[in-house]
Amino acid sequence: MPKSNFADPEMTSVHSVKILICYLLTKLDRPVAEEQLLEIAEDSGVINYFYLSEAIEDLLKTGAVSAENTDDGRIFRIEEKGRMGSDYFNRYIPITFRRSILSSAYSYFAKIRRENECRCEICPSGNGFSVSFSIGDESLELMKLALYAPDEEQAEHIAERIKRNPTGFYQSVIRLMLENPEEETQVDL
Repeated sequence: MPKSNFADPEMTSVHSVKILICYLLTKLDRPVAEEQLLEIAEDSGVINYFYLSEAIEDLLKTGAVSAENTDDGRIFRIEEKGRMGSDYFNRYIPITFRRSILSSAYSYFAKIRRENECRCEICPSGNGFSVSFSIGDESLELMKLALYAPDEEQAEHIAERIKRNPTGFYQSVIRLMLENPEEETQVDL
C-alpha cells in the first residue's frame, strides 16, 4: 500500500492500541513473533512504537495475550479474554485503522510466504553471474533453474522479479513449456 505525502494519523491512546492489537491477533488467528508485530505496526503507520510496547505489556499482564519465549524472541498468542475484548470493543476503533493494520499484516505474511517459496542465489560465473533459484516448499521442490546474467545488476533484477511472484513465474514457465510447438523441419524438394 503506497504511503501518501501527508502524515498518517496514529492511535493516540494505549487503550485503543490494546484493542487494535487484540483485533489483529484475533483476525490473524496465528502466533505472531514480537519482531513481526513491530514490523507490521511500523508498516501500517497507525501505531507509535511506545504505545505499542506499553500496550503489549498491559495485554500480557491482564492475560488477554500470552507470550512464549524462544531463542528468536517472544511469540504472542491471543487468549479468550483478548478475543472477547476485541469482538466487543473493536467497533470503537476507526475502520481505517483496522484496515490499515490488517492490510499491513497480510502483506507482511505474503512476503514471508514468497520468500519461503523461492530460494535464490547469485554467484559470479565466467563473464557474468548465475542466478540459481528453486521454487517449492519443505516437502516439494517444483522447479530448480539457473539463469545467466551479464552483470550483477541484471542478476539482482532477475532474482527480484522471480521472488516478487514465484508462483506466477512457475506457471508462466509451465505454460510456455506446454505451448512450445515442435520446430518444423523444412525439406527442399
